[in-house]
Amino acid sequence: MKASIFYHSVSGYTKDMAEVIAQSMNNSSGMEAKAFSITDYDADWAKESQCVIIGTPIYMATLSGELKLWLEKVAPTFGLAGKLGGAFATEQYIHGGGEAGIRVILDHLLCYGMLTYSGGGSKGKPVIHLGPVSVNQYAEDCRATFEIYGQRMAQKAMELFA
Repeated sequence: MKASIFYHSVSGYTKDMAEVIAQSMNNSSGMEAKAFSITDYDADWAKESQCVIIGTPIYMATLSGELKLWLEKVAPTFGLAGKLGGAFATEQYIHGGGEAGIRVILDHLLCYGMLTYSGGGSKGKPVIHLGPVSVNQYAEDCRATFEIYGQRMAQKAMELFA
């Protein structure tokens, strides 16, 4: 089963977290995940993916303008309806707006007919209600949460589509 993790990254920090999620998903039996920049991706892979996760750096307490435009213009071409979707964010400061950016992404995914998931509190700790947020200065501490998120998303995709 295929998964696509799309991201917009300026400093490389959001790219790093996307790759953590992809690697974690690849460690799950039956999953093949690839991380793609929104400017360099495999559209055929995305169309074949049953799980699509989208990540953004946070600017002015929301997602990047580049990602918002991509969500509105490009993402719908991947036939997202009925697929499993998720979101993540990276930020420079604690309480920088990561959750707000994730909500905007999830709203787009829901409007495209996707099923959104994170595991919430049902999977125990760490509780990931909307999607993981990594704060730059604590990136190494956040890495494990992103790995767990990838595992949870892979497990749910396999439950739904295998």
